[in-house]
Amino acid sequence: MNQLQILEKIKMIPVAYQQEVEDFIDFILQKKVNNKEHQKKRTLGLLKGKMKMSDDFNAPLNDFKDYM
Repeated sequence: MNQLQILEKIKMIPVAYQQEVEDFIDFILQKKVNNKEHQKKRTLGLLKGKMKMSDDFNAPLNDFKDYM
């Protein structure tokens, strides 16, 4: 579908509903802008060496001794 066909269809919509179409178009455009902002490339290894996992990470927790 080309732009002229879309414009012709919009012209056929009653004026009362044309505002809804415009609002929807604005919504789509805003969604596209926000989506591009969230798709910034991540830097791999940014936190490398800044976190440490405990040696007993997989050991049972003392809080759950009564249930085991």
